[in-house]
Amino acid sequence: MQVDVPGRMRSLELIDTQAGGDVSRIVVGGVGPLPGGSVREQLRFLERHGDGLRRLLLSEPYGDPAMSVNLIVEPGHPEAQAGYIIMEAMGYPLYSGSNTICTATAVLESGRIPMREGVQDVVLESPAGLARITATVVDGRVTSITTRGEPAYVASRDRFVEVPGYGRVGYDGVWSGAFFALVDATAAGFELTRAEEPALAAFGDAFVRAVRPEFLEVHPHLGEVGPLPFVHFCGPIEQVSEEGFRSRSATYVHPGVICRSPTGTGTSARLARMYERGDVAQGQWLDTISPRDSSFRGTVLGTAAVGHHRGLDTHITGRAWTLAHSRTVIDLDDPMVDSSDLEHLLPGPTPLVPGASG
Repeated sequence: MQVDVPGRMRSLELIDTQAGGDVSRIVVGGVGPLPGGSVREQLRFLERHGDGLRRLLLSEPYGDPAMSVNLIVEPGHPEAQAGYIIMEAMGYPLYSGSNTICTATAVLESGRIPMREGVQDVVLESPAGLARITATVVDGRVTSITTRGEPAYVASRDRFVEVPGYGRVGYDGVWSGAFFALVDATAAGFELTRAEEPALAAFGDAFVRAVRPEFLEVHPHLGEVGPLPFVHFCGPIEQVSEEGFRSRSATYVHPGVICRSPTGTGTSARLARMYERGDVAQGQWLDTISPRDSSFRGTVLGTAAVGHHRGLDTHITGRAWTLAHSRTVIDLDDPMVDSSDLEHLLPGPTPLVPGASG
């Protein structure tokens, strides 16, 4: 039986997933088409005119700033089977490894992209460009995702900043879907354990506030990409075989979030710096281990020019797990909902049907 609801009631169809402990909420229904001929153009519209969606789903009572949100949109590139816009506490990253792993898993396991047993190729369009993905499916479940995004490159080396309360801190600036500041964890006094997460977040907050005025890097192709959003803490590197290495790591997302996973883009940034220093070669891999002891594997594929920089193509391998399929109800008259830049994104009104999933 259909239940009548007020005209300012809306709903979203969601698939919650996690990769390495980082929760990605995939929005697969309930948002109207966005203007723009590419996913990046759609992102810019959402950023300027519809940020209420990001704030709603990453804030209480609907969500948590430590989560990510991925909105499925129409792709602009003819090779892409779907597009996705990534939303986090820091804003709108152009690419993310863990979010790509989660999004690819969600669109396959939900049937939005036909899934078949064995190994299959998937192409998604992120705001940074095409993500070329290899999915492994066993007994109707996605057991592995390997994703290749845009090339990473070292933008600046051996920089220092005076951080209030911490002193002079060295870092390297690396692009890997966003700009990262890579900080030596041991020099900063960290072993990268779960118990250190509050201290890592405090350090990351102070560091980003200190470094942002001087970190003015521009991507050669993408242009201005916003202020520095990420700090990646790099633990000691251990060689575990002729082909591979292992290292503890942690990624800080401004403001205030320590990722549960080691992050795919953080892993690519590590590899780009290692390659620049001659510490890793084509075909070798690095397992990054987060403070929660989850891991991703990054593999060096080869070099690629990014403007005047020597970029590095890598791919990241991990697995996502589905947590929930849900239909979230939004009452635009709820005082906890800021509808000022949200209502125009959501077609409505939406009838509530008992037992319906969206």
